[in-house]
Amino acid sequence: MISRAERAANYAILGFFGIFALFPVLSILVGAGGPENYVQAWEIGQFSTYLRTSVLVSAFVVVVSVVLSIMSGYAFGTMRFRGQSVLFYLFLLGIMMPSEAVAVPLYFDLRTLGLTDTFWAVAMPQVALSVAFGTFWMRAYFRASSRAIVEAARIDGASVWRTLWQVLVPPARPAIVTLTVLVFMWTWNEFLIPLIMVTRESLRTAPLGLAFFSGQHTSSFALLAAGSVIVATPVVIFYLFLQRHFIRGLLQGAVRE
Repeated sequence: MISRAERAANYAILGFFGIFALFPVLSILVGAGGPENYVQAWEIGQFSTYLRTSVLVSAFVVVVSVVLSIMSGYAFGTMRFRGQSVLFYLFLLGIMMPSEAVAVPLYFDLRTLGLTDTFWAVAMPQVALSVAFGTFWMRAYFRASSRAIVEAARIDGASVWRTLWQVLVPPARPAIVTLTVLVFMWTWNEFLIPLIMVTRESLRTAPLGLAFFSGQHTSSFALLAAGSVIVATPVVIFYLFLQRHFIRGLLQGAVRE
């Protein structure tokens, strides 16, 4: 039984750290000032182009990564085949390998293929990085799911494809939504890959465009703050829209294998 004093102390500690975490956000919002700064930053910084590119890249990466992660996680979580452990550890290597370590070699590979300075040079590397984590995430979920459901579907004559998409995927919605939110945030905030892979202004993503914008307007904190709010707003809206499912997915994903 938690005493009233302990509960008050917990709320006080949480409140302190909450204020500490929100202070930078509040300072940016206050520093951005009135609507005229947002309008000016939007027009000068050409954020409409950058946001459109980020939306297209993020949508592509999220859809492709989540679909591939579901299929690979299902294979690793419910099937047994030769070389399974080796292949899974290769996926884990993709999680442990930072993008900074592969960005330069990847640039030369894509340049050889003639893909640099294209949409695919920005999107495909992020698909590969996201599928590595997505496979690990969905494998953990499918391994924790009821084996009786899978066996019952097989006895009823359901194919592997039908078992996955009609039997296992609907209950996995919280885990899938969590993966979707994480991949979207990682893709939206990615800076290094777009910086290296593209030079055309029309292919710059929002964080990259904000970096160029800040380099041109370092003396105006209000414009920089307004630009930062513009770039961060889509991520905040996306998270708030899926917050309930995101938290449920995190709780379901905390399972022991």
